[in-house]
Amino acid sequence: MTDFDSINIGTVSGSQDHLQRRLGNRQIQLIAIGGSIGTASFVSIGTGLYKGGPGSLLIAYTFYSCMLGLVNNCMAEMAVFMPVTGAFIRMAGHWVDEAFGFMAGWNFFIYEAVLIPFEISALNLVLTFWRDDIPVAAVVSACVVLYFVLNAFTVKWYGEAEFWLSTGKVLLFFIVFSFTFITMVGGNPKHDAYGFRHWKTPGAFAEYLTTGDLGRFEGFLGALWSAAFTIVGPEYVSMVAGETKLPRKYLKNAFKTTYIRFAFFFIGGALTVGVAIAYNDKTLVGILGGTSSGAGTAAASPYVIAMNNLGVGVLPHITNALLVTSIFSAGNAYTYCGTRSLYGLAIEGQAPKFLRKCTKSGVPIYCLCVIMLFPCLAFLNVSSGSAEVLTWLTNLITAAQIIDYIVICITYLCFYNACKAQGIDRRTLPYFGYFQPYSAWISGIFLTLVVCVYGYSVFLPGSWDVGTFFTYYTMVLVTPVLYLGWKFTKRTRIIKSTEADLVWEKPLIDAYETAYDEPDIGFWNEILAMAGIKRNKTDIDV
Repeated sequence: MTDFDSINIGTVSGSQDHLQRRLGNRQIQLIAIGGSIGTASFVSIGTGLYKGGPGSLLIAYTFYSCMLGLVNNCMAEMAVFMPVTGAFIRMAGHWVDEAFGFMAGWNFFIYEAVLIPFEISALNLVLTFWRDDIPVAAVVSACVVLYFVLNAFTVKWYGEAEFWLSTGKVLLFFIVFSFTFITMVGGNPKHDAYGFRHWKTPGAFAEYLTTGDLGRFEGFLGALWSAAFTIVGPEYVSMVAGETKLPRKYLKNAFKTTYIRFAFFFIGGALTVGVAIAYNDKTLVGILGGTSSGAGTAAASPYVIAMNNLGVGVLPHITNALLVTSIFSAGNAYTYCGTRSLYGLAIEGQAPKFLRKCTKSGVPIYCLCVIMLFPCLAFLNVSSGSAEVLTWLTNLITAAQIIDYIVICITYLCFYNACKAQGIDRRTLPYFGYFQPYSAWISGIFLTLVVCVYGYSVFLPGSWDVGTFFTYYTMVLVTPVLYLGWKFTKRTRIIKSTEADLVWEKPLIDAYETAYDEPDIGFWNEILAMAGIKRNKTDIDV
């Protein structure tokens, strides 16, 4: 045990929230960097390349990262000011409308819950890269047990697991980025310095659905939709707010780290994928077109295809091994966030009261038991027919992620107006978001357009299909029902700016931070202390 493991949890009374602040700076930073990165960044990104080409992919990922950066700007200011359990879910209920918080919470919970069996299914697929006789039921059972153990005893176990698993994700990014750079300058078995050849042949912009300029534009849209379901971040950082030591310092650092993740991992990933492989590569086209096996596995990863094309051995196996840990980590993160979102709903009286029950270690155990029912859906993969049900269920909730960001933007606008109406100078807040309220307006309008039109292809002549329509728009139709249902049942009203509760749990959080008397040794000092290295300076800000 290192010195920083002895830091007290500094609990305060007076709140219905019984979680405990046990996540340190080291864990929060790695959760911010890699807590939600899964298969999309390494495998599914190939779909965006196939549809749009390297130029469209890079532009789309850069543009969408900028939009999510604006959302992050909104979420950071609110979460650092009021680091409460449930984050934007409860903020929506306190600063916009109680019914809006109900809608936001259940939208987020359903999304997180259904993604857990999806990630377990993806894990099974990735394992077939080595052999296809691994029992599906055994893998599912192992994941269910491990997710429960990592989340049932103390949040510190979850934080420690995510620290190491996220470190593996960062390592995987460095491996594929290094592979791309070294091979593009000729460091490969074929001694082929291919550089940016694939940007010239077959070209930077692919045609999709139609031909000509319209086809290239639709290719860009295909790459943009890929970015929309690959690039995530601020909502997952905010969900640990209620269990973070020194939240106003550690969360502030974590949200700043999120900008680096957008630039390095997502934009950098789009660039390297476009360099490493052509959008019309036979293997990539065969897998995505369904004429070749390997969809959803490391074999479908553009990086692995490039490795095989160049005759690079061993590295595909290392990539697949780290991909396994990345997928497992994503499922673990969804388990945690699903549990905390349900607990936040219970605190607000929007879920059964018994779900407020926490263990002595501050774990909402009944919420965890509920969320653990969803990984069991992965057992449907034992039967190929049942597996289609899981795929269909997962497709139905894809829009929920974008709706979360729209909720954050609307909540921020109400928070901004409340500060203005109540005479609060935002520059005095622990995190001051620049370019506001324009950040919220720009990103909110853009994301609303995305969630409305990303299924436009179903409306093209000869393309109408009821199942496909509901794949795109189920949650878009469900969320208004959730909002209006709670609003009319409970007769809630939109909260006026002058009446928004900007005090809320602030006195409790202020008291906690005042009582927190252990030194903050800084992120890098924690890392060095883990290796048994101590430095004289004990208060380094990161």
